[in-house]
Amino acid sequence: MKRGAQGKYTTISTVGEVARAFVPAPLPPSPGLVWSSEMETQFAAASSALGRLDGVAAIFPETSVLLYSYIRKEAVLSSQIEGTQSSLSDLLLYENDEAPGVPINDVQEVSNYVDALEYGMKRLREGFPISLRLIREIHHILLSKGRRNQKQPGEFRTSQNWIGGTRPGNARYVPPPAEKLMACLDRLEKFLHDDKQKTTTLLKSGLAHVQFESIHPFLDGNGRVGRLLITLLLCADGTLQQPLLYLSLFFKKHRNLYYDLFNQIREEGDWEAWLAFFFEGIATTADQAFQTATQLLELFKKDREKINTIGRAAPSMRAVHRFFQSHPVSSVRQAHKSLSLSIPTLHAAAKQLVKLEILKELPNQGKKHLFSYKRYMDILNKEDELDLK
Repeated sequence: MKRGAQGKYTTISTVGEVARAFVPAPLPPSPGLVWSSEMETQFAAASSALGRLDGVAAIFPETSVLLYSYIRKEAVLSSQIEGTQSSLSDLLLYENDEAPGVPINDVQEVSNYVDALEYGMKRLREGFPISLRLIREIHHILLSKGRRNQKQPGEFRTSQNWIGGTRPGNARYVPPPAEKLMACLDRLEKFLHDDKQKTTTLLKSGLAHVQFESIHPFLDGNGRVGRLLITLLLCADGTLQQPLLYLSLFFKKHRNLYYDLFNQIREEGDWEAWLAFFFEGIATTADQAFQTATQLLELFKKDREKINTIGRAAPSMRAVHRFFQSHPVSSVRQAHKSLSLSIPTLHAAAKQLVKLEILKELPNQGKKHLFSYKRYMDILNKEDELDLK
């Protein structure tokens, strides 16, 4: 539905030139959403897919096994959208203090994302609501370490920013001026708290994501915080018990459409087109995450069966196998910190797992004893190659 522009332009003067900045209208959309039968079907499919994904905890002996890698996978993909070059393997090596040849600045940013998401989840479990304060705290963690720490971590901007282009005059989009920022954010926070009317969480997360990106309240890191906001909203009300959903892969594969739909909302008020895309992304990525979880369960089962044929060495090998389920790229030294086994025993067990083609030893500039659970990593990385529709 084309409602007309969802906000107003205001003339600004910044960096020596005049430009137009967009001030978004408050949520929810007005007039209200038009729910076609197709959109209702898409919403139902997304809700069902989230339910199946949330149920993965019931089939996984330890949800933390899956959660460890999924959080890091989302961190990598979300950061890649912002231009970093780090891979999942780079991040896992970095966390093991084994990162030769990886882009350290990039991997630090990805690591910050992991810390920010884990912090947000911790605050939610403590009963803290999603609020402007929590958003600022998450942003502080996201930018406080690394090359972007001069971009006012944890502080809403006090100057003008823009998206695309070299200056506001040729930018793709200019967000609200700083003096109108807090009014926009206050209205967004009220919407998040169902101030005027209750909005279902799945719908709220889709609407709030666009609104946050339109406000663009920070000098840097807005995209990553905006994507984090989706997952945190879904976890805050219990739609998801754990942050196992990562939409960054879907957004990355459909990047041009993603930005075009934002512009359609601002200029024409077509919220329905965006929500159809958003619900499709939720359903597609949630289903894929569920399929990945079942593939990993099958892999772990088959590998345990291999180990059980070994004999006396099986108990130590099972312990090392369990460790690598939670840390698919790691070292004997790191395993020693978690397991009550000696270094020689761990090394022998890892070598045996290599012979069984469960682990693969990685070269590391002359250092040894760094291993990868190769087929686990293959399953995770295979998702990047999918032709998501």
